[in-house]
Amino acid sequence: MEASAKERVIALFEQWSGETAEAVSKLPASGSYRRYYRITGKTSSVLGAVNKDLKENRTFIEFSRFFHDKGLKVPEIYVVDAEMDCYLLEDLGNNTLFDWLSTARRGKEIPSAIVDFYKSCISQLIEFQIIGKNVDFSLCHPREKFDKQSMMWDLHYFKYYFVKLARISFDEQLLEDDFNRFTDYLLNTDCSYFMYRDFQSRNIMVVDNKPAFIDYQGGRMGALQYDLASLLYDAKADLPQSLRNELLNHYIMLISQKTEINESQFRETFNAYVLIRIMQAMGAYGFRGFYEKKEHFLKSIPFAMNNINYILTTQKIPDNFPTLYAALREITHNERLLQISAGHDLTVTINSFSYKRGIPIDFNGHGGGFVFDCRAIHNPGRYEEYKTKTGKDPEVIAFFEKEPEMHLFLDNCFSIVDQSLEKYIERDFKHLMINFGCTGGRHRSVYCAEQMARHLKEKFQVNIRIKHVEQEI
Repeated sequence: MEASAKERVIALFEQWSGETAEAVSKLPASGSYRRYYRITGKTSSVLGAVNKDLKENRTFIEFSRFFHDKGLKVPEIYVVDAEMDCYLLEDLGNNTLFDWLSTARRGKEIPSAIVDFYKSCISQLIEFQIIGKNVDFSLCHPREKFDKQSMMWDLHYFKYYFVKLARISFDEQLLEDDFNRFTDYLLNTDCSYFMYRDFQSRNIMVVDNKPAFIDYQGGRMGALQYDLASLLYDAKADLPQSLRNELLNHYIMLISQKTEINESQFRETFNAYVLIRIMQAMGAYGFRGFYEKKEHFLKSIPFAMNNINYILTTQKIPDNFPTLYAALREITHNERLLQISAGHDLTVTINSFSYKRGIPIDFNGHGGGFVFDCRAIHNPGRYEEYKTKTGKDPEVIAFFEKEPEMHLFLDNCFSIVDQSLEKYIERDFKHLMINFGCTGGRHRSVYCAEQMARHLKEKFQVNIRIKHVEQEI
């Protein structure tokens, strides 16, 4: 009998480390078909990946080795099995830039620490783009360049999986003509740099308060503007336009110190690259949301609609793509899309608390939902170096990532909550409360509440409210 994906990564880990796998947890699925497992032994904690797309594996593995050797913060590849469809890599944790942004922002206000982090990401992006000019582009999958063919694939992806499924009217031939002219315009710039392809907040990890990077296996040769557009117009990150402008100016200042650019041409072409990036993303929202019925992908549609509207109404863009622009304008005003992407009215409130003060009260009239007792888990609060920290601090997160009992506890919590949430959504319930309690309400309960929020954001289309009771007293 063929070994399961989980069995294979365990076997590879034990062969590589010489240790027994004490805890194995499957990470939540993302937008790809790759499967990841966090594996913890006595002294080691790694990620195990299983992916049947061998060409994609080869690209990711070799790109990782190249960029790691050049000093960029990407996961180290530890070992690859003989079949090339299973490998172990450095575990960069769970904390993405998107997670940090989601929990720290207050409406449109972005904390200064996150603004500085974005600027650090931009500096690192430029390193990828310039150092990456020397990568072996023959490794690229599925194509070496973001050329006309690649662009047409993205535009057709948008047309067939979003425009048509959203029932937007258009003339097929005239739209195709605009696609051809639009790609020719995009290619009228320097396309000799490394293009990361998916440089956005979910692919940027926060490790020791510094950025680290994943998911660059789609990289190829292309223009500078594309990756910057991916970062600044990342749909659900929903950066304020003033911050986008500040970061665009910061990028232009830094890139001008590295290579010669025509600033006015760069800015105008940048807006067109924003549009093609948004259209590529909307194709994914349509395929995963409309076609595969994964509702959480639909949550990004309103943000993408707002971004398109901003570019079309306020920015300098060429005016010789009338059918394309007409379709985009119809998307931005389409009531059916707004209704589809509005989502459920279910709100999940997640609390961390101290048992010394009692379990939080549910004021919504439901009498509470779940209360999970975290006190059986190893407590970092016992150690002097963690006493002033909380479950949101990197040092405490790293502590728990190495604790097998925490992984097992959370896997069980996720399973129980998922079962109820599916029924709550199906029955159109409006509220669910989830409480995590520990002795002081600072370490174990906070970490668990943050992990539950991250898990539910990735899997369900619900509103999340998170409150750390002891930090708000």
